[in-house]
Amino acid sequence: MTKKFDIKQIGIIHSPYKTKDECPIQGYMTPEGEGFIELFPEYEEGLETIETFSHLILFYIFDRAGAVELSRPPFLDDTPHGVFASRHPCRPNGIGISIVKLEKRDKNILEVSEIDVLDKTPLIDIKPYVPKFDFRDNVSNGWLEDKKERSKPTGRE
Repeated sequence: MTKKFDIKQIGIIHSPYKTKDECPIQGYMTPEGEGFIELFPEYEEGLETIETFSHLILFYIFDRAGAVELSRPPFLDDTPHGVFASRHPCRPNGIGISIVKLEKRDKNILEVSEIDVLDKTPLIDIKPYVPKFDFRDNVSNGWLEDKKERSKPTGRE
């Protein structure tokens, strides 16, 4: 049985990246990548004490991802992998996740760095990054284990 869920956009992610080719694969690879989160004013109260955290987890919609492909070569490999074994944006539910560094809060605006999201991406949620909860020891990096890091997409996207 398939259910449909309604998700509300709560803001807009602004970044210097206008195209997929400009956007880094992961934000930690480009610490100088700065942007800001514009939370819609009606959600500002939900930001209370967020400035006590150094990093945030952003959930957003891949609104420019392209067609869904259940198996394809991801950004860091030339071999096809299942979409659920990658973080590729062309997925059945185009939900993205990124960790950014919170630099400053001014009312409903969050200035961030280490961003890896296209400009004007719809934001659907924010959660604080809590190392005590979000970090795990003894993890496997799967097929990524022996891959060299690429800071930019390969152009296949």
